[in-house]
Amino acid sequence: MTKQNVVVSDAKSAIDMAITVAMSKSSLFTTAAQKPPAVPGGYITISRKKLLQNHETNGGARINAWVDSMRASSPTHLKSNPPLSQDQSSWIVHHPSALDMFEQITNASKGKQIVMFLDYDGTLSPIVDDPDRAFMSDQMRATVRKLARYFPTAIVSGRCRDKVYSFVRLAELYYAGSHGMDIKGPSKGSKCKQGNQGVLCQPASEFLPMIDEVYKALVEKTKSTPGANVENNKFCLSVHFRCVDEKKWSELAQQVKSVLKDYPKLRLTQGRKVLEIRPSIKWDKGKALEFLLESLGYANCTDVFPVYIGDDRTDEDAFKVLRDRGQGFGILVSKIPRDTNASYSLQEPSEVMDFLRRLVHWKRLSLRRQFRVRRQLEEMKVSLSN
Repeated sequence: MTKQNVVVSDAKSAIDMAITVAMSKSSLFTTAAQKPPAVPGGYITISRKKLLQNHETNGGARINAWVDSMRASSPTHLKSNPPLSQDQSSWIVHHPSALDMFEQITNASKGKQIVMFLDYDGTLSPIVDDPDRAFMSDQMRATVRKLARYFPTAIVSGRCRDKVYSFVRLAELYYAGSHGMDIKGPSKGSKCKQGNQGVLCQPASEFLPMIDEVYKALVEKTKSTPGANVENNKFCLSVHFRCVDEKKWSELAQQVKSVLKDYPKLRLTQGRKVLEIRPSIKWDKGKALEFLLESLGYANCTDVFPVYIGDDRTDEDAFKVLRDRGQGFGILVSKIPRDTNASYSLQEPSEVMDFLRRLVHWKRLSLRRQFRVRRQLEEMKVSLSN
């Protein structure tokens, strides 16, 4: 069983503190002093002017690469129904719509217990400018409630667990907040095998004072950038730049850098118009998925079929776990082609709701057929006994 409240250190992450961007062997910050190469005489002299010039050049290049990555992962101009290019058509062939492939998906799950994992923002609710107003619709809430009647269901979000619960308001679900670093079981009946509903996992507890300290520093540092919004998600922080002028992204990057340079035990990752600051431990949404499967009693079972639906880069950790396990599948919610470990795709939350509704309907029909078959068998037994 996965140990609770235990921090698993990641020395490499703590030293490298590399931001997840498409750069070859580069990191945003330097977090450990490196020894200079040995030279005759034991030391070498470098002019202060040359040193500063080098620092500014390399630092600027890293920031520019970071900003380029921010633009790539956060397109500001997206047509509602753009024509499909050849690359997009090829991508859809490899990541077909989960709605179009619904029968194939349900056939693969026959005889197995489906377990549902759902991201929140951009999956159950639309992406909005104000993260505090990312409300899910009543129709989506009703759909998720019905889903949980038939399948163990967990919400896995980068949000603070209490915050995402305030949006969803369904006590029968599992909630994994702060990218899976704050997990709690349902407070009332849940469809589960033999798991512990009171499960609690907080592997980054010792980082709470540091997270609070950095939160206050970031709020103060970024207040000069209009539209920047720093969100405290308890075990991690989010710097939202959805409402920041794109010309100011570089400035915001510098502000975040200036704060985090003093905290080598924190790492920076990137999502859809959000920068995520998390403890440098070996824990992510993929680890949370594995922990929840273990808590439900499916750690080493072959009769489990996990389904993870999400739209963010951070969901890729969960998609990869499913692909590596060879069990279940991931569904990426995106209108544009992206590199992903997910097997299928959906374009937006409305399609997610359609998929979940079809899954509930399919399960109901399946249970009815099973009931009819059992009743017919019982009638045959009675008939034969007479």
